[in-house]
Amino acid sequence: MNKRRHRDVTDTIHLGREPDRHSGLVNPPVYHASTVLFPNLEALEASYEKRFQPGHVHYGRFGTPTLYALEQAVADLEQGYAAVSFPSGLAAIATTLTALVKAGDHILVSDSVYLPTRAFCTEVLGRLGVETTYYDPLIGADISKLIRANTRLVYLESPGSLTFEVQDVPAIAAAAKQQGLAVMMDNTWGTPLHFKAFAHGVDISIHAATKYIVGHADAMLGLAVTTTEYYQTLKNVAIRCGQTAGPDDAYLALRGLRSLSVRLQQHQSNGLELTRWLKQRPEVLRIIHPALPEDPGHRLWKRDFTGACGLFGVVLEPVSRNALAVMLDHMELFGMGFSWGGFESLMIPVYPERIRTATTWEPGGQLLRIHAGLEDPADLIADLEAGFDRLNAAD
Repeated sequence: MNKRRHRDVTDTIHLGREPDRHSGLVNPPVYHASTVLFPNLEALEASYEKRFQPGHVHYGRFGTPTLYALEQAVADLEQGYAAVSFPSGLAAIATTLTALVKAGDHILVSDSVYLPTRAFCTEVLGRLGVETTYYDPLIGADISKLIRANTRLVYLESPGSLTFEVQDVPAIAAAAKQQGLAVMMDNTWGTPLHFKAFAHGVDISIHAATKYIVGHADAMLGLAVTTTEYYQTLKNVAIRCGQTAGPDDAYLALRGLRSLSVRLQQHQSNGLELTRWLKQRPEVLRIIHPALPEDPGHRLWKRDFTGACGLFGVVLEPVSRNALAVMLDHMELFGMGFSWGGFESLMIPVYPERIRTATTWEPGGQLLRIHAGLEDPADLIADLEAGFDRLNAAD
């Protein structure tokens, strides 16, 4: 819809808010709704024609004013046409993929992709007759060599949420567009603030809004922002599959959106401060963070992104499982959990080498995925230092 008027920081505060329509209330109300009543037969019949239009209230499952406020805000912030909301990030991914393919089709998916996406492609789409080829995330324009007559889309995740390779999105998108393919991207790491997907050739930008948009570890939510070309198709399939998000979760995402800019600044700052400290530790083999000048993806990150978040990787020197457990089991501030993007710091061991098929992942030691939360970085460093002390004592 492209109703942006100001810089990103300002737009995160004001987009999706219309106080004049809600008795001057600063925030859109939470609409709990299933049935929508129409004043007469003419209005009821007219509603059928409008039911897939962004913002039109037809039936609760199609969307409510609370959902539409969030969808409009995120779509305008990212400079897409419109958004469709889902009960989780994976629901947004799975429904969008389902909407764009049919039996006999072929798709290209980054080998660094989020594991549940890989599982959906392999186990669900595969059973339905859709073939997936996983490609090297560093392939760039050479992805054209993998495109077949029946290839329908390219699915990117940049950076990858485990190994953080930065893809050359414009080059991949250009090659795909030459062959008439759709370009999908999981933009959760970049967020609508730090990576403008549509300006780089993406057709559908996916967000696990559970993470930075909600920001408070208290709601599950997904968003798919699309161009005009794909909106009707995606919205139709979402409705046919019964996919919708709850109004309370949408409200929490709207609340989170208002502080997204300042939170991301602190997540980025804390993450980079942690990396500076970690680089000096003898237990650390290397840091994987695109914002670091020595990172292999830094050039592309600096060209295409306007910032980073708090998620990055740390490869430890080889350690025993017992030593790793002694370190992780007793962390005070770093919790072990599979999400990220909330206010809290997290740290988990991850094993991408177990799932890669197009490329080989050989880190040389145990990979930890760290999410730098909003705590004081000095306290986070003290927690890490105590953890390394335990690790060294165990070895």
